[in-house]
Amino acid sequence: MLRSDVLRHLTFTLGKDPDHASLYDWRMALSFAIRDRIVAPWFASTRKTWAQDHKRVYYLSMEFLIGRILEDATVNLGLKDMAEEIMAQFGQDFRAIIEDEPDAALGNGGLGRLAACFMESMATLGCPAYGYGIRYEHGLFRQRFEAGRQVETPEDWLKQTHPWEFPRPEAAYTIPFKGHVERHDGRDVWVPGETVIASAHDTPVVGWQGKWANTLRLWGAQPTTQFDLERFNRGDYAAAAEPEALARTLSRVLYPDDTTYQGKELRLKQEFFLTSAALQDILRRFLVSHSDLRDLPKYVAIQMNDTHPAIAGPELIRLLVDEHGMDFDTALETARGCLGYTNHTLLPEALERWATYTFGNVLPRHMQIVERIDSWHRQTYPSRPHYVGIVKHNEVRMGELAFVMAHKVNGVSALHSDLVKQNLFPELHRLHPNRIMNQTNGVTPRRWLKMCNRPLAGLITETIGEGWEDDLDRLKGLEKPIEAKSFRDDFDAAKRQNKVALSNWIGQTKGILVSPDALFDVQIKRIHEYKRQLLNILETIAHWDKIRQNPRANWVPRVKIFGGKAAPGYVVAKEIIRLINDVATVVNNDPLTGDLLKIVYPENYNVSMAERLVPAADLSEQISTAGKEASGTGNMKFMMNGAPTIGTLDGANVEILQEVGEENFFLFGLTTQEVIARREDPHHARKAIEASQPLQDVLQMIAEGRFSPDQPERYHELVRRVWDHDYFLVASDFDAFHAAQGRVDAVFADREAWVRMAAMNTARSGFFSSDRTIRSYMSDIWSVSSAL
Repeated sequence: MLRSDVLRHLTFTLGKDPDHASLYDWRMALSFAIRDRIVAPWFASTRKTWAQDHKRVYYLSMEFLIGRILEDATVNLGLKDMAEEIMAQFGQDFRAIIEDEPDAALGNGGLGRLAACFMESMATLGCPAYGYGIRYEHGLFRQRFEAGRQVETPEDWLKQTHPWEFPRPEAAYTIPFKGHVERHDGRDVWVPGETVIASAHDTPVVGWQGKWANTLRLWGAQPTTQFDLERFNRGDYAAAAEPEALARTLSRVLYPDDTTYQGKELRLKQEFFLTSAALQDILRRFLVSHSDLRDLPKYVAIQMNDTHPAIAGPELIRLLVDEHGMDFDTALETARGCLGYTNHTLLPEALERWATYTFGNVLPRHMQIVERIDSWHRQTYPSRPHYVGIVKHNEVRMGELAFVMAHKVNGVSALHSDLVKQNLFPELHRLHPNRIMNQTNGVTPRRWLKMCNRPLAGLITETIGEGWEDDLDRLKGLEKPIEAKSFRDDFDAAKRQNKVALSNWIGQTKGILVSPDALFDVQIKRIHEYKRQLLNILETIAHWDKIRQNPRANWVPRVKIFGGKAAPGYVVAKEIIRLINDVATVVNNDPLTGDLLKIVYPENYNVSMAERLVPAADLSEQISTAGKEASGTGNMKFMMNGAPTIGTLDGANVEILQEVGEENFFLFGLTTQEVIARREDPHHARKAIEASQPLQDVLQMIAEGRFSPDQPERYHELVRRVWDHDYFLVASDFDAFHAAQGRVDAVFADREAWVRMAAMNTARSGFFSSDRTIRSYMSDIWSVSSAL
């Protein structure tokens, strides 16, 4: 049946015969055939939700980093082996077909990948849900390196037909901007100066075993007026197309550079575009079967993924008051009953704040509503300190707005949630002591173990039987078999199989020959000072220098693998990228150290690359400054795939350490409280450097141009920052990190000890399934039950 459907789509959908079909044609034909098998559970799930009048979850996120869909869909439907066999019958390589699919460029990092894992888990658990995002034409950017420097070029994932989406032109909403507010008959009326149309594109998200499927609805921007024919006929061709160009700009790029006013305005418009379209869609769906909008919280749970959709509170009030005639106080209470807010950051610069001029110019009606919300909150809670508020110092504070308008606020790891209470919103927490709660993140084991690591997944099934994929706590059943050498040998063989595949890929794509017997040490994540890729490369230089001093010592060969992008306007992060690449050029060509140390930094890190790197990793680098990483999810993926963590007591590392035990974790570094205390000394960096000869030597090598002989002064500013402005305490944690890496080498040299440690990480990773996280959201925040 699947075979005939592939041929049918190849012939009638794509207009090709098998003898002349390209790899693209075969991929599309298989994708359409698999999509056909998702539609039935998708329709059935929708019908059941309507028939039983289930409460729905609406997940609003600026990012959905869904990665490739074809292989994931075949795994969840149980069709992967069949699809592979059928494509072989047609003379096609299934792996090549999978890798021909572009990654959907709908996200940047952990925030977007978390949203994708949550969507898959909601479908697996039968939680009726919609995801709402933007259908970015180019997404973030495609990264390449020129002379070691990051260069951003447009992503082109939509230059080919996207086979998984269904355009919904009937689901279109007018999104207003700018203009002014007039008073008519005692009511405020917004007269917009600009409008665009939000048009829906639906992608079904199928859960494990195809029992349930939800919808990811992405909005594309279209002009209200398609084309100015009069201008065109006058010969003003560019002006005639202006409305379309202005609209397309809204859904063209994820996170436009906001260092200019125009960039700030575009970003605010994007956030409102997503949120208004989603809320209009939610209200339309509710009113199909209900008439009293005061009942909205009984049937609607809206989750704001970070502050990007925080405008949801004021916009929902506006729609209820201005469009549906509800009084303000009732609208505010109704909105708060629906809204939940997930905080993802403790970094002040990441908690969005908009100048009141910008906010009022782009959204004049919402400026009124925000000020009224702030006034209501101040009057309702008269003990609120004068320095706390949503509108302060000519800024609209989106974190405070999201907090005030949500009935629940959650952090994403135990430590992070405590810090949200203590450091981020202490005054609001005192006023609302039961509002903040914890929901530790998780990842879907279907993609991040079953799909991306077939050797290990097969061994797990062989050892503990089927069914662990949606009951990950069953991995604890591996603990007893780990004591048997035969199991450890099989576990080691599975890891080596992944490492051989990665070694081959590195050789083919980077031209760097690495041994699969070396320790694969991996740090893959967004490039940011607090994530401390700088600490990692500084320690790598120190390690290289030690090998050079005694190359005949019994060194453990290492391959240091980096992956990640820096925001286009983040100068320091881009300098760190260049330094890593410059160091790699020197180290990889050093005949003295040879195969004992290699540094690999593949371009354009994305979900598909992570699916190669995570199963092959021996060591997981989670080395952020304590108190800065909200959770992390890469740490969970590595743990699940048998890579011990070297890390600080930060984010979900704390819970990973609790689950796996100190003997299976390489802990180092200052704690959150120690970080705070250390920063009180203005000379902390200089003191740490002067106390560490290895760090002094490393900084001296960089400063004298050892890794940039063509431009010796290239990294003077970066070195100066470490000496004088080391806010993220790279210097203070350097010696502890260096010592921890020494412990890693010692254990890795003892294969029995290392494999036991690695296997124990897999066995104790069950807590970090996103199914567990979503069950907790369903019961504690959304009050939603499974429809299965």
